[in-house]
Amino acid sequence: MASRRTSGVLCAKFLSFFLVLLMLHRPVLAASDTRYVQTVDDSGNTVYLDDARRPALYTGDYGDCLGDSLINVTRFDAAYYKDNMTVVFHLRGNTNVKNESLMMYIGVFAYGESRFTLTFNPCDANIASLCPMNASVPIEASGIIPVSPSDVAGIPSIALTIPDFEGQALLRIFANSTESEVGCYSAVVTNGATFSHPSAVGTVMGIFTLIAIVASFATAAYGDDIPTMRKHYAHSLSVFVVFAVLHHVFFTGALSVNWPSVLPAWWSNFAWAGGMIYSNHMQNAVEKLTGSNLGSTLSVGAAGAGYTTNDVGGGYSIREIYGRSLSNIYRRATHNETERSWYGDAVREGLPLPGNYSGFAGTLAPENIPASNAFITGFLWFLVLIAVIAAAFASFRWLLEALTAIKLVRKDRLGTYKRHWIEFTVAAVLRAFFIGFFMMMFLTMFQFTYRGSPGVTAIAAILFVIYFVGMFAIAVFAIYYRLRRGNYHAGPDRLNFERKRVWKIIPWYGVSLKNGKETENSHKVFAGSIPWWSVQQVKGESQGTDIHHDEDYIRKFGWLASRFRRTRWWFFAAWLLYEFVRACFYGGAAGHPMVQVFGLLAVETIALIAIITLRPFEATRLNALMVYFLGFSKVLTVALSAAFDIRFNLGRITTTAIGIVIIVIQGILVVLLLISIAVGAFSSSMSLSRNRATFKPKSWTPLREKYFKHINKAADDLPPPPPPPPPPEEPKEPYFNVTSFRRCPKIEDEEDDVIASFPEDPTSLESSQPPKTRPSRSHSLQSQRSFTTVPYGGRVHRASWSSRDFIAWQEGNRHRSSSTRIASPPITMHPLERVRSIDSDEIEKPPAQETKAVVNEKNLADNAT
Repeated sequence: MASRRTSGVLCAKFLSFFLVLLMLHRPVLAASDTRYVQTVDDSGNTVYLDDARRPALYTGDYGDCLGDSLINVTRFDAAYYKDNMTVVFHLRGNTNVKNESLMMYIGVFAYGESRFTLTFNPCDANIASLCPMNASVPIEASGIIPVSPSDVAGIPSIALTIPDFEGQALLRIFANSTESEVGCYSAVVTNGATFSHPSAVGTVMGIFTLIAIVASFATAAYGDDIPTMRKHYAHSLSVFVVFAVLHHVFFTGALSVNWPSVLPAWWSNFAWAGGMIYSNHMQNAVEKLTGSNLGSTLSVGAAGAGYTTNDVGGGYSIREIYGRSLSNIYRRATHNETERSWYGDAVREGLPLPGNYSGFAGTLAPENIPASNAFITGFLWFLVLIAVIAAAFASFRWLLEALTAIKLVRKDRLGTYKRHWIEFTVAAVLRAFFIGFFMMMFLTMFQFTYRGSPGVTAIAAILFVIYFVGMFAIAVFAIYYRLRRGNYHAGPDRLNFERKRVWKIIPWYGVSLKNGKETENSHKVFAGSIPWWSVQQVKGESQGTDIHHDEDYIRKFGWLASRFRRTRWWFFAAWLLYEFVRACFYGGAAGHPMVQVFGLLAVETIALIAIITLRPFEATRLNALMVYFLGFSKVLTVALSAAFDIRFNLGRITTTAIGIVIIVIQGILVVLLLISIAVGAFSSSMSLSRNRATFKPKSWTPLREKYFKHINKAADDLPPPPPPPPPPEEPKEPYFNVTSFRRCPKIEDEEDDVIASFPEDPTSLESSQPPKTRPSRSHSLQSQRSFTTVPYGGRVHRASWSSRDFIAWQEGNRHRSSSTRIASPPITMHPLERVRSIDSDEIEKPPAQETKAVVNEKNLADNAT
């Protein structure tokens, strides 16, 4: 008996502890007076703890996982207090069953794995209200169970701190008479740490969005020259871009995959941007419209509360429950309990089971909005937004009049807005419809797929037709109106694919038209082309009919085209088509996760390449945010979301890690958005000071001038000038570089004293230098040795003669003439052998050498004769 009691005590410890294993609910403080609990800390000191403190782990909201449970549970919670090592649990409810003995099954699951299971008889656990269960006796069970450190040693410390710890606690009740399930309830378990902080994050995002709205409106309304106003408006941060980022973050949760708990918690901070704002009065009114036909979250992949979900928690086996010896539970300590504040409530009908975050229904669960109410909720808040915009513009108009009347504002201030405030109001409302196009298309198509109330579905169908036809009709008419006035020509063309490199490293392909200005530079390299059709403005068009100088077009359709480049003014139509295709995959393919994921991955990849090629916005900041950061975030988010499909059967810890990666990617995008809004507010303030001669602080005046030059250049939207041609190659001039030379022998080298003065190696550099003790050559006309190039086999001769040599030569000729009576022909000297006069004392030569040289020269002359 003692052994059985010891076993029962241990089971009770694990039962009560694991009932609290995971997290997520808002506590409600019930006690008004502070009460304390006495305990002993690790050092043996007595401490007093607040009885209303938050537990380390506790259960949150719970839901019916059977659909028609015979037991109505009104309270189901458990909590683990680490500071005094105790577990507290409560069970409360009622039933209409007259008399039935029961079996109870409790299971605790964390990150998709079973952590604890226990089957017991409530009579053995001293739960009198369930032994047996009787309609006349309210169900009530509670207790406080001390636990030892060994009981919680297997729980890692990170489980108490990790945000949105993922787990469930299941309670199944079986009737012994029929051996069938008569009740099933599932509760989520949390530690209180979460990424969901809509009151803080949502408020900050709302403030920054309001700043972007005010800055955008101010640049659009300030000034008198409409083209100048448009130019500065184009460089303020677009509200359209702000909501494109926010819609991307929140509506990622519309994919029908099994999300990790961290992602719906993160997305709850941006639910307001998608029109998912919880209001109890609104939800009650919507449920009156929908009636009891709430649809089924199973159609979009989420296990719904109030439906039979036998596979929740891995399922169960009746044979296993009734075919084995049952464990006993013994309550070690029970006494009167104070009302605890850390517990959840039963979820609203139509919500998924707590702890299940599959599909768009799971994304809406933290907002307490059923999927059946999503369309009507978003539509009603959108109508509220339209009414607020119209009222704000009208109120601002009359506020200006009142401030002018009391002379707080000059009469000519915002004159253009005062004269055309109705046009401004209409443009703002139409702009809101353009921004909300994706949201409304998705919500209407999601309603078609979800198959809720017929009345709500009919409203969705009417709105879909009006919205879709209306927006595309306006876009087509805006394009037609411009083409009719803008002197455009339509005709066949070719689309060229240009080879290029991104950042001079990554191979890439650009797209350009053959007849466009982009292909005029001959230095571009094209990989191929395909037939195309283009509409181009006729060259030579006057500046007055340019789209950004057409005041009539700006007043009528500036809300569509003013932020785009002069050559990309039609991009609004392409964007509408792109958003409609995305809405079809998100809403129309709900319940088919692989079609959604891989279809969207293809669409987002193609759109990214196309938008990078076009770079449609006139402002560089908008191109960087909308084209690159948002585009890459969409592709990466959709690609990573494929891992959450249940067919891949990835572990929940792995999916949680992937979910945190998605949060990091989207978090970086949101931070960049906030930075862009702040920078845009500053640049808009410079735009509003363009008519002032001074700007404060004065040190930023050069920055303002640089910004104005930038927007003027961007407004022209001219292609970049071709790179300058390379400088002409300079003609190569003849040149030489002497590294060594070889001395050719001369006649005078035959003299012994001259030969002795030269080194043994005639090719060395020293051979080019005159000897230090060169013999004197008196009366010589040559001041230094002459170096000439003698061809191979050529005969070496003297380069110059002395006057004495020439006289001796003449005397020899006369002597030969008198003896032979033969006239010798005159000798003609080469022009290069001109005699150069030098001072006789420059070079001195011994007489013996000179005489020998004269004789040699005479012999040479005789041979020549």
